[in-house]
Amino acid sequence: MSTDVTVTNSPARKRYEALAEGEALAGFLDYQETGELVVLTHTEVDGAFEGQGVGGALARFALDDIRERELKALVVCPFVLGWLRRHPEYRDLLFNAPRRPDASAAPAGEHS
Repeated sequence: MSTDVTVTNSPARKRYEALAEGEALAGFLDYQETGELVVLTHTEVDGAFEGQGVGGALARFALDDIRERELKALVVCPFVLGWLRRHPEYRDLLFNAPRRPDASAAPAGEHS
């Protein structure tokens, strides 16, 4: 069973939040951020919403947001690590992942 949730980034609270039916806080994913990296530290889902896809929605939204902002992710949250095992299409976002083939070999401003 899946619950309709809306996930948003709440930078003031340093977390992504999942709201069920636009009102109730169904869960959140805490993070810390630097200029180049987002550390995903902890996911928590309210007991009333466990097993309904809330954690997965949080993980997907967070990683899509990180990709859109061209940052890397350092994942220490056990839930998100497990989710990533089932979604290899997000592994390129990990801070220690090999560079994507479309990325240039040298950073801008450097010459070989």
